[in-house]
Amino acid sequence: MTLLARLDRLPLARPHYLLLLIGGLGYTFDGMDSAVVAFLLPSVKSVWQLSNGELGLIGSATPFGFLFGAIAAGLLGDRVGRKKVMMYALAFYAVFSVVAAFSPNYEIFLASRVLAGAGAGAESAIIAPFLSEFVPAKRRGWFVGALAGFFSFGFVAAALIGRFVVSAVPEGWRVAQVITALPIALLLWWRRSLPESPRFLLAQGRTAEAEQVVARLERAVEKATKAPLPPVPEAAAQPMTETPKVNLLTALKFLWSPAMARRTAVIWAVWFVITFSYYGFFSWIPTLLVERGITVTKSFEFSIIIYLAQVPGYFSAAWLSERLDRKHTIALYLTGSAVSAFWLSQMNAPWSITLAGAVLSFFLNGTYAGVYSYTPEVFPTWIRATGTGLSSAFGRVGSILAPTIIGVSAASLGFGGVFGLTTAVLVLGVLCVVVFGLSTAGRSLEELTESGAPVAVTKELNK
Repeated sequence: MTLLARLDRLPLARPHYLLLLIGGLGYTFDGMDSAVVAFLLPSVKSVWQLSNGELGLIGSATPFGFLFGAIAAGLLGDRVGRKKVMMYALAFYAVFSVVAAFSPNYEIFLASRVLAGAGAGAESAIIAPFLSEFVPAKRRGWFVGALAGFFSFGFVAAALIGRFVVSAVPEGWRVAQVITALPIALLLWWRRSLPESPRFLLAQGRTAEAEQVVARLERAVEKATKAPLPPVPEAAAQPMTETPKVNLLTALKFLWSPAMARRTAVIWAVWFVITFSYYGFFSWIPTLLVERGITVTKSFEFSIIIYLAQVPGYFSAAWLSERLDRKHTIALYLTGSAVSAFWLSQMNAPWSITLAGAVLSFFLNGTYAGVYSYTPEVFPTWIRATGTGLSSAFGRVGSILAPTIIGVSAASLGFGGVFGLTTAVLVLGVLCVVVFGLSTAGRSLEELTESGAPVAVTKELNK
């Protein structure tokens, strides 16, 4: 009888859903903080008389911080634990969101947005691998996809803040950033009770602590379901306890070894494609709508509609992830995104732009649900947080480039050209995942990552 076999046979119950809620609220606040920046752009442009190039830098500031935060979170998460990184990252981004709210000039505002993005990026990169390590294989796709769905609530909240605070309250752009930081105190209190991942503890050789976590979860599930626990199946493979010390060099050497290079290349490419398209669209849609002759207030109202479409996008993809497999769900929603982006590029009327934008929002965010489920599954326990963090960080390169590229090229390409470019990027993503992606549905994390070639490479790194 192994700890992981005991953990994986547990039915989803109230303790799992509590973890989902706590982790999901973290994503909600991350999404709210990063999305609200798009609604600040028209205001800060007016306050500091900024050019489109300077606005593009603000649009790129949060994802630029995300990049470094995601890398740091991955490396630290595999060395000191998932829980500590989640806690400190959350506090870090809340502090700098408040600093940004009181910025006296463009330079301090820009730097604060970068640092807030670093905190949000660290938290965003660590939550999915952390929670995936508690969930049985047969429900992992839905669970982590639903977790990512909490981002959509943050974006909807940001759109509401944009409409009813930024455009309606004096100094609303400052007030909005204070609002995004307020719920953090509650979440930090909740997270004091979070357990550390038993898979991380086992990988560190801390078996007694892992036993305590699993036993506590078993008791909580049994109490919640009011039924005997299922029998323990044949033992799964254990995470390796003789693992290399995780640093950037050993991580990159392992991820780009012959055994892992295909997995790494696919997941990095998908992260880049979806994040480039996503940030290119959502960072500029309010400003582009204004430039199409729509008032700032109406622009924010249309954005609320577009952001609401995220909610069914995420949760429909979470549901499909366990039925079509993660790679096929990602390919399906990327295809829908490409078609929607092309459709948007052909629209001129405000209502048609809003409708096409809502459909694009649905598919882009559905893709994210699949990507957040898929990424932790392809990396072994000892490097799962680092692998996820580096994948997310590479995607952030796309999010850094997208707002600036679109800001500079909008004048020459026009509204249609911007989303035509997005279409081409998305098509490349579809081809990559269909041809080279790994099927993961219904397979335990250890079956996917703790046997065969990846283990041989790990042993080689230990020499």
